[in-house]
Amino acid sequence: MKNILLILSLALCLITVKQGHAQNTKLPNGNITEKLSYIKDSKNFSSESKRLKLLFEVYTESQLEASPVTATFFGKPGYNHLWDDVSPEGTKKDLAVLKIFNDSKDWFNLENLTEEDKVNFSIFNRSVGDQYALNSQFPEQYLIIDQIQGIHSYIPAIIQMMPTNSPKALEDIIARLEGISELLKNVEITLSEGIEKGIVMPRTTVVQVPEQLKSMIAETPEESIFYTPFINLEGHDAFKEKAKTIITKSVNPAFDKFKVFMTDTYLPNTRESYGLGELPNGTAWYNAQIKFHTTTNKTAQEIHDIGLSEVARILVEMEKVKSDTGFKGDLNAFNTFLKEDPQFYFDTPEELLSAYRDICKKIDPVLPQLFGKLPRLPYGVKKVPAYSEQATTTAYYNPGSLQSGVAGYFYANTYKLESRPKWEMEALTIHEAVPGHHLQISLAQELENVPEFRTMLGFTAFIEGWGLYSESLGPELGMYQDLYSKYGQLTYEMWRAMRLVVDTGIHAFGWIRQEAIDYFKENSGKNENDISVEVDRYIAWPGQALAYKIGELKIKELRKKSEDILKDQFDIRAFHDVVLGSGTIPLNVLEDNINQWINNQKNN
Repeated sequence: MKNILLILSLALCLITVKQGHAQNTKLPNGNITEKLSYIKDSKNFSSESKRLKLLFEVYTESQLEASPVTATFFGKPGYNHLWDDVSPEGTKKDLAVLKIFNDSKDWFNLENLTEEDKVNFSIFNRSVGDQYALNSQFPEQYLIIDQIQGIHSYIPAIIQMMPTNSPKALEDIIARLEGISELLKNVEITLSEGIEKGIVMPRTTVVQVPEQLKSMIAETPEESIFYTPFINLEGHDAFKEKAKTIITKSVNPAFDKFKVFMTDTYLPNTRESYGLGELPNGTAWYNAQIKFHTTTNKTAQEIHDIGLSEVARILVEMEKVKSDTGFKGDLNAFNTFLKEDPQFYFDTPEELLSAYRDICKKIDPVLPQLFGKLPRLPYGVKKVPAYSEQATTTAYYNPGSLQSGVAGYFYANTYKLESRPKWEMEALTIHEAVPGHHLQISLAQELENVPEFRTMLGFTAFIEGWGLYSESLGPELGMYQDLYSKYGQLTYEMWRAMRLVVDTGIHAFGWIRQEAIDYFKENSGKNENDISVEVDRYIAWPGQALAYKIGELKIKELRKKSEDILKDQFDIRAFHDVVLGSGTIPLNVLEDNINQWINNQKNN
């Protein structure tokens, strides 16, 4: 389940056309386990390549069956009427199937595979192996509730992103609404089991959940966030009436019951400690999270030290920009000036959103100068929903789907406008929209001639590393002409560098929450509201925040290597196309791809 939440929070909606079964090879009817048993026997196949393709297809099928929510994000039909089974039984079933896929790494003779097969098999084994290592050794299923990206928050998000373009689509929404009470009941069962075993979330990361749940209960069904898909529908009165009835009689009572559970049972049993290292086998658990999120074998100490080094480097650059503005005080005074001067803030949410849209319009025409291939899927800018804005970070991206006819969206937080400075907006737009997440995810969505599982990977270091690397492209995009915006970019880079220090500090070195907050205050211009939300995010989601800087540094390292070796032959458009051309991949595969490209360029 934590892997599912990862996919949803990072918005990994990577879609391609599903490939058919290998020619002249047909799987027997049956469940996933029976199909895998057939694939395991090499005697059933005339070639290893055909056998491997079927393994990939069954893996994709199993992922979508295990997580209908993921299927909806990927725009896959056939699962929109279902929710994930988050009960203890469902978790055990999913892990048993994952184990078989993990064992399949020993089924094939690599000598009989094509070079393309070997690459796909290597990526498959890395993805499956990381998932299995994490979920088989550590009770991830108990850490699925928090106020930043908890399981309760994706319920309305999924309902609101479902297609409404046919009676079948509306029937699926109705079925999902009817299934919410069962879903929340299973969440409660799983969390209760976690309480019994002493594996619970830190109190600071869930204290706002009851209020979030309360805000999802509308006084009238027409005002409910769960009624959103029906608001602008022409006709379909029967569906509308049924939705209102379900919201009133089932959805609202279910959320109210879950709110009572969180208030009266879960919160009193939360822990006062912060780090994952405080839980049973916590040190090994955190090390596994590091490997999972960064796709490297770096230790917590190594990452902590990288963070300290990057913080020191960025501070020097910040001092230079501050001096260039003509400001006379020290860096702390400059940060205070940027946080408090009214000139840096908008008065209304509409002004903030309009300014974000203007930045997007300025960037779009420049993209062909840096990229040879651009996606077809459009994107837009929306405000963060009210029910989650208080505990949500400054912005995020939700993917669209060509298959479902849904655009991607960059969500900007308009809560507390006095904490949303203008000088951070260009860097944030570049990261979340273009050429950051929208560009990368949409290009991956349009990949062709790869196994479908390749379009559903969640390698955080690549995705978030690309987003952070994109921020450094601002000058090449004509951005950061204003010194304050340049400082804003450095503030965001500093933010990601400090994550390396703070995340490892909390989970590996025993830092308390206030130590992490103080470190942020000492080294950044971020406001206190953002700092508190971010620190709670690191506490709730160990290791994920490490991926940004680690991924960005690898991409920058590979670009510099390419420039140094190719010199006048270096083509920035071609380099970016290679980086993004294989979809979401582990950092070692990215390095292999770039090295191969360098060699090809030299030979040509």
